[in-house]
Amino acid sequence: MHTQPHRGMPIGTPPASHERARPLGRRDYRTLALAALGGTLEFYDFVIFVFFTSVIGTLFFPPGIPEWLRQLQTFGIFAIGYFIRPVGGVVMAHFGDLLGRKKMFTLSVLLMSVPTLLIGLLPPFAQIGFAAPLLLLIMRVLQGAAVGGEVPGAWVFVAEHVPRRHVGFACGTLTGGLTAGILLGSLVATAINTAFTRDEILVYGWRLPFLAGGVFGIAAMFLRRWLEETPVFRELQANRAVAAEWPLKTVLHSHWRGVALSMTLTWTLSAVIIVSVLMMPTLMQKNFNLPAADTLAGNSIATVALTIGCVAAGALSDRVGPRIVLACGAALLATTFTWFYGQLSGGAPLNAWIVPYSATGFAVGMIGAIPLMMVRAFPAAIRFSGISFSYNVAYAIFGGLTPILIALASAVTVRAPVVYVVALCAVAIIAALCQRGRTHDDA
Repeated sequence: MHTQPHRGMPIGTPPASHERARPLGRRDYRTLALAALGGTLEFYDFVIFVFFTSVIGTLFFPPGIPEWLRQLQTFGIFAIGYFIRPVGGVVMAHFGDLLGRKKMFTLSVLLMSVPTLLIGLLPPFAQIGFAAPLLLLIMRVLQGAAVGGEVPGAWVFVAEHVPRRHVGFACGTLTGGLTAGILLGSLVATAINTAFTRDEILVYGWRLPFLAGGVFGIAAMFLRRWLEETPVFRELQANRAVAAEWPLKTVLHSHWRGVALSMTLTWTLSAVIIVSVLMMPTLMQKNFNLPAADTLAGNSIATVALTIGCVAAGALSDRVGPRIVLACGAALLATTFTWFYGQLSGGAPLNAWIVPYSATGFAVGMIGAIPLMMVRAFPAAIRFSGISFSYNVAYAIFGGLTPILIALASAVTVRAPVVYVVALCAVAIIAALCQRGRTHDDA
């Protein structure tokens, strides 16, 4: 590894510190609260776009084009945010390993909040022509770069701040905060569509969620300025063990096992959320003719259960280890999701499937154990780069392929989501069993 060891210290491993052995204190809770709040708002800013694709497509593209093409272009701009994630994540992680976690952790919120605010201020196609979709595209590129650095950076930041015996709880809480951002976006979109007519939304109502997200995100950025650099990175600086110029080169050359494990875990994390949370309302409406109001209400309840499950899985990981939590959680998810899907039928009322769907949401919370495994897969000096590269590349691949695979498989069998989720649970169990040997538990 291209680091400068100090007095025989193992490369990338800071010395033991009483600071990291203390109990959880007020400063830790403040760090967790600010990190989770920023993550919630940043994910809200990223996903709120998808809840208003119809309105955005109407306002930002030529009025004469076919409706399917308008929607395709709008979703294409949304997808750009996913495809740019690896680039933004790698660049931000590079400087995070060289210059410090706090700088990039604060920058990611700014890069997300300002474009969100500007989207809310953009003039439509009717006023500035083709410059409107072009500016919208630029804003989504910046948002994608920001979210690519936010998630891995937040995991590393809290993991290196709190006491070692509470790292799982910290990462699980942060992951719960990210899922809460999805819930917040859904609730805000529902409120806007309830409070305003279609014409009012087209004139000004659609701007409100973006303006609010931008303002609150900028406020979160200023709050993050009160956070301190992580003790682990300060020790790396003090011992002159900070990574050399290209941390990613070291990751790919010397830590490919950590990369393979983290990409596999990200596949599981991204796909189970996409299938069981993001796609499920549409699948229930399309495949079982269930009312949209019921599916959205059930989805909100399941997402709350997911947030709780993430915190519980993280806390339990500190007691029994993340491998056991992930394996048991995956087995539970395979069971509850199969149960839930078995309760769905044409016209099934909400009370027939809400309990198994809530149980499924809680079981999906087993992903709260995954960040701890990824944090321990890399030494501190190149941790940010290792996690960011693995997470963002895998998310871009599997996050994009999962909806396509489900759509194609659903043409063959209506139980395609069950087959896919159960298969992913098997992958998660295998990954948990394969993480043996030395881990980098300095965080």
